[in-house]
Amino acid sequence: MKFASILLLFCLSSLAPDRQPIPPDSPIRLFFIQRSTNINVAVYDANLVGGKLNPKDPVRTYWYKFNTKSPIEELTTIQRTLAYGLYTSPISGAYNTYEGHFLAYRKRKFVVKQDANGIPYALFQINNKLQILKRVYVKVDESKFLTTVDYIELFGKDPVTGRDVYEKFKP
Repeated sequence: MKFASILLLFCLSSLAPDRQPIPPDSPIRLFFIQRSTNINVAVYDANLVGGKLNPKDPVRTYWYKFNTKSPIEELTTIQRTLAYGLYTSPISGAYNTYEGHFLAYRKRKFVVKQDANGIPYALFQINNKLQILKRVYVKVDESKFLTTVDYIELFGKDPVTGRDVYEKFKP
């Protein structure tokens, strides 16, 4: 890798969330997670089968790695089971709707479903209200023996008004 590319990666990895690159948009994109540690993004897409959410695994999670020939990379088993993985289950009595939580942060649950046009989306608690989650930014502190999370920023849309919503909190 050329020096300029290495320098660009270093500079981008320490930028605020609005300065980091974002993965290409997709009609099945639910949301993605940016981290302060580097520019690679954990992506959460709807996993559709026959136009409906896959009941066995409604969300596909993978890395989108910038500046690589093959940008999509599957999560490792450890990443999937400890850090970036999800637990999902169908909501009883609700058609094609799933509830879940992040394995690394179980305090807030999310809902994955599709609108009347079949477009998938994820609802997540932002400012004590279920909102459409679009993006998450995690500020990580790696200066100590154990890596800790300084704060998490949630970016989304109000499902009724369409207005942008935002919350920053310390887990």
